[in-house]
Amino acid sequence: MILMRRIIVLVVMFMSVGAFSESGKVTGGAPYDVPSWFTDSFLDIADDAEDALDENKTVMLYFHLDGCPYCDAMLTQNFKQGSNLEFIKQHFSVIAVNIKGAREITLSESETKTEQALSNMLKVKYTPTIVFLGEDGKQAFRTNGYRNVAAFRQVLEYVASKSYKDTTLSNYIETQQNSNKAYIFVDYPNLQATYDFQGIEKPVAMLFEDKDCTACNDFHQNLINRKDVKAELDKYLFVRFDAYSDEKIINFNGKKTTPRQMVKDFDLNYRPGILLFDEGENVTKIDGKLFSFHFNTVLKYVSGKHYQYYPKFSTYLRARQAELLEKGIDINIVD
Repeated sequence: MILMRRIIVLVVMFMSVGAFSESGKVTGGAPYDVPSWFTDSFLDIADDAEDALDENKTVMLYFHLDGCPYCDAMLTQNFKQGSNLEFIKQHFSVIAVNIKGAREITLSESETKTEQALSNMLKVKYTPTIVFLGEDGKQAFRTNGYRNVAAFRQVLEYVASKSYKDTTLSNYIETQQNSNKAYIFVDYPNLQATYDFQGIEKPVAMLFEDKDCTACNDFHQNLINRKDVKAELDKYLFVRFDAYSDEKIINFNGKKTTPRQMVKDFDLNYRPGILLFDEGENVTKIDGKLFSFHFNTVLKYVSGKHYQYYPKFSTYLRARQAELLEKGIDINIVD
């Protein structure tokens, strides 16, 4: 009887600890303000595009999310200070769009959408996403995710010169950059040399770099050399290509292509960029800087086949975050 009472007490104590254990916490979010000089319009895109054209400027839609550390970094480094600020003011009319916002945006005389609905229509997956509008008021070019100052300057000059009408960003940078400042590809022991992807069963991560990459050293030094990231990448056949290369590749379907062509076909305009495949199909891409939590979650989304149950990565990201917090695991989104 005494033994039974002790067992009951222990069970109650165990249940109480579980019931009152603290949930994990999310840290790293960044509160920020949109610069006051951004265009404070009535969110009539057609009128804004026309006004910008009269001033020989291009409309830039800055899609952001409250608390987003990538958004904060882009704004601080490019739109509030730094070497790109005056160039942006001279060549662009910038309009902020909150991807969860409820403000009404007029697209034409017959069509209006909320900020959130417009974000969904344009399939904004990462913040900040920046959409540049052409003279017709339609999307002419976009970037998905954070760019460092040097990489963003490449984009700004590409759009301001309207080079998007004639060539890709990759080809534009290749012809513009000084080869004396070329990035030297960093060795990574787990990269494999494969050019024929027929019959490969495990997930494939294709990394694209080039000699003009301004963020590749940081990618190698501060992200993929981490133990937690390596553990996720080990689930993949991890290969690297020079984005400027015309070397032949046999794709999953047996057709021949090249790294240069793949970059164009998948609209991969960030370096280092990554295409993620599973069962021979491209599931998603990483086309901007990600810190380790988001990077690992994208990798897990594909390797764990979670995309089969969560068609939108953002939905899986929320589920994964909730799962970790419920277990009492803290998440630092800028680690």
